[in-house]
Amino acid sequence: MRASLLVCLRSLGASACLLALTACSSSDDVAGEVRALGELQSGIATWYNATGAGHCGYDASPNDMDVAAMDAPQFADSALCGACAEVDGPQGTVRVRIVDSCPECEAGHLDLSKQAFAKIAPVADGRVQTQWRLVSCTVEGPVRYRIKEGSSEYWVAIQVRNHRLPIQKLEWQKSGAWVEVKREPYNYFVAAAGMGPGPVKIRITATDGQKLEDTLPEIKAEKVFDGAAQFALQ
Repeated sequence: MRASLLVCLRSLGASACLLALTACSSSDDVAGEVRALGELQSGIATWYNATGAGHCGYDASPNDMDVAAMDAPQFADSALCGACAEVDGPQGTVRVRIVDSCPECEAGHLDLSKQAFAKIAPVADGRVQTQWRLVSCTVEGPVRYRIKEGSSEYWVAIQVRNHRLPIQKLEWQKSGAWVEVKREPYNYFVAAAGMGPGPVKIRITATDGQKLEDTLPEIKAEKVFDGAAQFALQ
């Protein structure tokens, strides 16, 4: 379903939207589907010279600049890093990925990349009224795990990437029991006493309760490992 469900509902109405989405859906099109994760809320949007990097600790993404910084209250110490929001502005709609925080922004304020802002309003406007809501991300492939610089068997920090839904928690299996790992404000889950050299079995939970289990073959700084699956649209 390449078209956004939210845009479809607003423009066509429920019955027409259902027919349109059914006609264009296929088993190979899951990556393009979108599910609303919350209610519409009113807010404002501004823009900044984003790179895709920022508070969330992701790499710069010059080929994917539909990104945004979220107000500090809703950013919640990195809890919404990697989540996606669909933003309605005066002249259009854009779907952005949260990669940064905006400490000076009040609740409901999204600071968009210049490229994303241009899709909803003239850049010269600088600040516009919006409506937005969290939605699932249109990702391809499985979730991924990045091991932070400086990690070893004695101290390890793990970041979850490429996730369709926001991440609620990460756990690792120690002596047969699941142990929750603290998420730090810089968007890494840190086991201060380490997890050993690996392999390490981990489990992540999305905000809707879905769980994925994976095994990291080793703990090695700066390595990125593919998981076995992706969160489903339910």
